[in-house]
Amino acid sequence: MGMNLILPSSTFYLCILLIGAPSTAWATAIDNLKRFIRETQTVQANFSQALSDRNARIIQRSSGIMQFERPDKFRWIYTVPYEQSIIGDGEKVWFYDHDLNQVTVRQFNIAIGSSPAALLAGSGTIEENFELVNLGIQEDIEWLEAIPKSKDSTFEFIQMGFSRQGELQFMALRDNFGQTTYLTFSDLSKNPKLPENTFKFTPPEGVDVISE
Repeated sequence: MGMNLILPSSTFYLCILLIGAPSTAWATAIDNLKRFIRETQTVQANFSQALSDRNARIIQRSSGIMQFERPDKFRWIYTVPYEQSIIGDGEKVWFYDHDLNQVTVRQFNIAIGSSPAALLAGSGTIEENFELVNLGIQEDIEWLEAIPKSKDSTFEFIQMGFSRQGELQFMALRDNFGQTTYLTFSDLSKNPKLPENTFKFTPPEGVDVISE
């Protein structure tokens, strides 16, 4: 499993080797993650995303807005370069590709599993699905690695970076094909009041609906 930070200069801080042990004044990244989950019921944030291939070449960039409500509700809306919506209502996960005019539906427990959404919006304890490892401090960001326990997970590992104030700022996800997704969060709001229909999805009239 990868135990080194996988940060490309195009989307994250330049890698600088750490010298010495982290200051005891810092909360560890695992502490920050558990506090983040414990103290937040709802979250809304903007995100920018970069996808790299196994040779670390950026092959796609996108951005949008994400929201979640614990337990088990989340909404990822991509607006650039094309529109795509991923909505989990606790029972099903809906993948809506606007350009293809197509909706794919999956059962929630199958789709979320050991996914990034399970880390942020899951109802269970983190350790049920992930082995957590502190990676230390880099450029004032405290990092951890979450390794899925399930052999059926589509991800090798997920890395998360928290600021000195304990705010989630970065995620990096390595899938089983060697591709890595890098996420940078901005304007993150903890416990905002979200509209009641935020996590409800009804396929638009005329779209193709595929159930898996």
